Amino acid sequence: MTAKIISGKELSQAIKADINKKVNLLAKKFRAPCLAVILVGEDLASQVYVRNKVKACEGCGITSILEKLPEETPEEILLEKIEQFNNDDSIDGILVQLPLPKHISESKVIEQISVKKDVDGFSLENVGALCTGMPGFKACTPYGVMKMLESTAINLTGKHALIIGRSNIVGKPMALMLLEKNATVTIAHSKTVNLAELGRDADILVAAVGKANFVKKDMVKPGAIVIDVGINRGTDGKLCGDVDFEEVKEVAGYITPVPGGVGPMTITMLLQNTLEAAELKSIKEQGN
Repeated sequence: MTAKIISGKELSQAIKADINKKVNLLAKKFRAPCLAVILVGEDLASQVYVRNKVKACEGCGITSILEKLPEETPEEILLEKIEQFNNDDSIDGILVQLPLPKHISESKVIEQISVKKDVDGFSLENVGALCTGMPGFKACTPYGVMKMLESTAINLTGKHALIIGRSNIVGKPMALMLLEKNATVTIAHSKTVNLAELGRDADILVAAVGKANFVKKDMVKPGAIVIDVGINRGTDGKLCGDVDFEEVKEVAGYITPVPGGVGPMTITMLLQNTLEAAELKSIKEQGN
């Protein structure tokens, strides 16, 4: 058996084409959506991520504002900048690129962003909305994973999903979204016993552990859907995921590659959230 590839690159292009159509329609009757991005410091990976997000906005007709702040920027200055963007009616979404310098509290920054502009879906209110099945912005990476699962046309009801990783950004919201689709969810982590056994029982395996090639074929049920959220540097210096792709593709039914898998979908769902924020504002302001 060789797994079918779920290409995040191809799927994201299709979704972005739809976003672009909706952005053009909104621009005619209201205005184009606008995303404000704040980058603090000179972290090279963060600069790449921000550049990709700004480029993706441009490709879909979404206006972007990039605010670069020095590494030593005081926390209160960053919070003031966020509040300025909160009060700017021309801005629909605000994203502060993580991680932040150690002297700045990520939780304070996340909660400073207006819930109506929290297009990353990280705020307590949006997480609470997800937990209780209420409307709100969903965290972009698990939101993108759900779109990838949807593309397989496999009914998730009753399926056993194993998530390896319990972060607030991926693992926990991923579990909630899968529960929403009636999957039976297990969350594994560094203290989990018999992880390989759990993996072999899972119809869906989502790897978000942050360890290169961690998931081997003996941890995967034949025919399972394997989603690799990880992005690491292998011993050869090349990008790789948390899943040993060459091994696991011979066992899985579906698998996502790294790069070209979950990564493009994360950015695409950020655009989707920004569009939705602008549409909600249009409805409120224009009543249409």
